[in-house]
Amino acid sequence: MPDVFADLVGQDEAVAELRRAAGAAAAVLRAGVADRAPALIAAGAAGETAPGTGDTEPGALDPSTGMTHAWIFTGPPGSGRSVAARAFAAALQCTYGTGCGECPGCHTTMGGTNADVRMVVPEGLSIGVGEMRALVLRAASTPSGGRWQVVVIEDADRLTEAAGNALLKAIEEPPPRTVFLLCAPSTHPDDISVTIRSRCRVVPLRQPPAAAVAEVLVRRDGIAPDVAQWAAAAAQGHVGRARRLARDPEARKRREAVLAVPRRLTGVGAAFDAASALIEAAEAEAEASVSESDATERAALETALGAGGTGRGAAGAMRGAAGQLKELEKRQKSRATRAQRDALDRALVDLAGFYRDALTMALRAPVDPVHTDTAALAGAGAQKWDAEGSLRRLEAVLACRAAIEANVKPRIAVEAMMLALWKG
Repeated sequence: MPDVFADLVGQDEAVAELRRAAGAAAAVLRAGVADRAPALIAAGAAGETAPGTGDTEPGALDPSTGMTHAWIFTGPPGSGRSVAARAFAAALQCTYGTGCGECPGCHTTMGGTNADVRMVVPEGLSIGVGEMRALVLRAASTPSGGRWQVVVIEDADRLTEAAGNALLKAIEEPPPRTVFLLCAPSTHPDDISVTIRSRCRVVPLRQPPAAAVAEVLVRRDGIAPDVAQWAAAAAQGHVGRARRLARDPEARKRREAVLAVPRRLTGVGAAFDAASALIEAAEAEAEASVSESDATERAALETALGAGGTGRGAAGAMRGAAGQLKELEKRQKSRATRAQRDALDRALVDLAGFYRDALTMALRAPVDPVHTDTAALAGAGAQKWDAEGSLRRLEAVLACRAAIEANVKPRIAVEAMMLALWKG
């Protein structure tokens, strides 16, 4: 098994910082002062000496290590925020404090089975206060493996205000040997509260270059080099999406349908038809991604509640379970809504890439196209629209993404976008 940071593509500076911090965390444990870890690592981040430790405490007190109890990983989609957080969690659990990738701590963390690492992945559009309070309570327990309790919150920008307040209290008064790792697009107040941001160390990640993404697809997934290079460019540096494009024919078909939109916009009716097709494709993709898990969850809950039982009281138990089934349906509906929006956003990113290509061609910019397979179509568009027209169309796609993010109904936002693309 390779080093746990091996799949963090094109992020050399961030990896170096996380390695130093993991080494500092290991030094705290070796010093035998783990019960006072929050004070030690906070002092280490500030370059101070923790009370009662003297001047000879190991690396935890070295300001260059940058270890602290709360972190925020930021960066554009596909930059590897959650990959970085999981890898850092593995390094904290590593027997050698390096993220070797070979010890039990690394294996179990990367495999998702480490009892002291909790991954919070929002199934719906937000993370509620109830879930966060329960998580904070569990995170206060003593690590079973003797190292650290690590809480990884993916999409921390989806925290509700109340959930954010519950998390803030835990970050302000961290339990012994508990580390919080948050992932968010940015540190803007719309993504993460100012008070939480002020108590965390930020690790900025950047969009990895296509060459680095292609290399990891070849090395890790065994994808042919030419296919990997195409997928890396088409995915615009998004490692997960590049893997899907390289391996999933259905993903490639959906992308082709999206990139056919510009030549379908021949009138008002065609614009509305294109909007409907885009929305329906996103709904179908989302349905396919959640249907199996939805059925499995419902079957498991019904079995736990006594479905199919013939003993006395079985029917009554099922009647009393209506509330739990309704709650499950509510969660599944929220998850489906999120899946639909994620699928639609991927389509909009592809469409934005097409108009970006048209813009760079109109400006004769010396850059490679995002979509090499539609470069001829983008070139024709560049001649027809010129730079200003291409820019207006690109802005229309970006405005649609922003509107959906602001909870405008997706169909309304997409219809407005298609009309703007047709009018230019």
